[in-house]
Amino acid sequence: MDKQLFDYLQTLLTDRRRTLFKEVLAQRTRHFTVVTEDVYQLHNSSAVMRSCDVFGIQDLHVVEEKYGKRIDKEIAMGAQKWVSLHRYDSIRACISTLRERDYQIIATTPHDGSTLLHEFNVDKKSAFFFGKENDGLSDLVLKEADGVLKIPMYGFTESLNISVSAAIILQEVVTRMRIEEVAWELSEAEKLEIEMDWTQRTIKSAPEIIERYYQEKNS
Repeated sequence: MDKQLFDYLQTLLTDRRRTLFKEVLAQRTRHFTVVTEDVYQLHNSSAVMRSCDVFGIQDLHVVEEKYGKRIDKEIAMGAQKWVSLHRYDSIRACISTLRERDYQIIATTPHDGSTLLHEFNVDKKSAFFFGKENDGLSDLVLKEADGVLKIPMYGFTESLNISVSAAIILQEVVTRMRIEEVAWELSEAEKLEIEMDWTQRTIKSAPEIIERYYQEKNS
C-alpha cells in the first residue's frame, strides 16, 4: 500500500471520521467469519451483512452457485462500505480458501447431535456457514464441516430465519470471545489495509482524486 497516498487521502476526511475509523477498527475481528450459501432472498444476505458490521465481523463470504445476487444497499444500510465482501461461485472454493486461512468450518443446523450454542468453544478461528432458507446447507458443507452448531429452541417452530440465526450466533460467540482470553484483534497491517479501503469508499470521486495525485506526483 502507498503510505504517502494514504496520508494524503486522510487529509480529505474530517477529524471525527478519522477518529471513528480507528475506534471501529480496534473492535474489528477476523477470528470469526460468516458464510452464506445460495441464500435466495436478497434481504437475508443484506441483513446478515448488517449483523456482521454490528458485531465487528470484518469479512462476509457469499457463495452464489445457484443465485447470483447483489447486496441490497437499502437493507444493508451502508454496511456494504465497512464489511469486506468475498464472492464465490463454488462452495468448494470457499471452503478451500477458508481452510488455507486456518478457519474451522462450522455448519449451522437445527439437527440433533449439533453442539448447543452456549457450549461452543470460541478459542479457534471459525467460519459459520448458513444455508438456503428452505433447504439449509448443502450435503457438501455438512460433510466437510469440522463441527455442527445449533441454537437451542423450546417452541413448536423448528428453525429461524437465516438473518435472525446469524445475529443470535454472532452475539453469543463475539461476547464470549471478548470475555475469554482469545487473541481476536486485527494486526496493525490489517487495520491499515482496511482503513485505506474505508477511506477510498468515503471520499467522493476517489478514483479521480487518486489519478490526479499520481499525475502531480510524477510530473
